[in-house]
Amino acid sequence: MIDEMNQLMDKDSLTYDHSVRVSSLAKVMARGLNLNERQTNHLVTGCFLHDIGKLRIPVEILNKTSALAPHEWDLMKLHPSIGAKLLQEYRHLDKEIIEIVQFHHERWNGKGYPTGISGRNIPDFARICAIIDAFDCMVSNRPYRQGMSIGEATNQLLLHAGQQFDEHYVRIFIQLFHLEPLGSRNDPK
Repeated sequence: MIDEMNQLMDKDSLTYDHSVRVSSLAKVMARGLNLNERQTNHLVTGCFLHDIGKLRIPVEILNKTSALAPHEWDLMKLHPSIGAKLLQEYRHLDKEIIEIVQFHHERWNGKGYPTGISGRNIPDFARICAIIDAFDCMVSNRPYRQGMSIGEATNQLLLHAGQQFDEHYVRIFIQLFHLEPLGSRNDPK
């Protein structure tokens, strides 16, 4: 597993750095949710490994600076299933960690991937990872776009709460990190 993350760092340092940030945010979220040591380990490890399936996605797709073509997007959407399959080879990994990897792109409304499950059918830790993953993606610069402000990203989380994201966990995330939506009286535009 460490070898795979080192390979990911060599192949796509942006994804690796993103994974480190997502796992760091997950650690804070775990404390805020009063998770026990085992649960914290599962959440943080799953968030660190959530994009491990991108190891099997062509680097040309990962580093593309324009919109993905439909066939490229279809390939990209395979990374959660590929990652889960890679991790199943490690018999010592608990299924909760693998579920984070497999289901972190599912949506509360059932319009996510790879399986289209919805609501509480999505494991809790995968729902949390989805929020943290999306937030970090929104505020980070990408080859194809500039990152949003924290206020703009907070607005997006709130806008999509109850549709893409679990509203309960969105509110906890915002409260834990003292985030202010753009346009609120405390947001420094």
